[in-house]
Amino acid sequence: MKSLPVLAAILAATATSTAFAHATLETREAPADSYYKAVIRVGHGCDGSPTLTLRLQIPDGVVAVKPMPKPGWTLDTVIAPYPQPVDLGHGRTASEGVREVVWSGRLPDAHYDEFVARVKLPDRPGATLYFPVVQACEKGAHRWIEIPAAGRSADDLEEPAPALRLGPKAGH
Repeated sequence: MKSLPVLAAILAATATSTAFAHATLETREAPADSYYKAVIRVGHGCDGSPTLTLRLQIPDGVVAVKPMPKPGWTLDTVIAPYPQPVDLGHGRTASEGVREVVWSGRLPDAHYDEFVARVKLPDRPGATLYFPVVQACEKGAHRWIEIPAAGRSADDLEEPAPALRLGPKAGH
């Protein structure tokens, strides 16, 4: 029986290290129709090579994107039209907005970091949104862009896109 706690600790450590082997979202569920702090975690470079660029694609329906600058990194955004005009509240509408966020700098393979953007989520309780990430390194790249087919799990994928599940609206 003494081996059971040891086995549990080993499995927990393995699960934790596997989670950091991908680009992931710190918080994987948020209320629909709310503001959300998207924290993308990057746990390593590309086969020993440092990360030089992280490109975050914003899913359709996600608006009012405000990325957080990182000291020592350059921040760029790609502005593009929304499929339809979006009500931003307070009498404001927008026909275009941030569709991609790009951080450029240097993150050694042995280090971990987080990249942050504040966004407004759509009013679609029960939906899963995918935030594809391309991690370009000095040598090679990881394309965390795979989205599971219906009835499949992200665990079945080699480079899954970070996913966010939309829960009920706050107060509902």
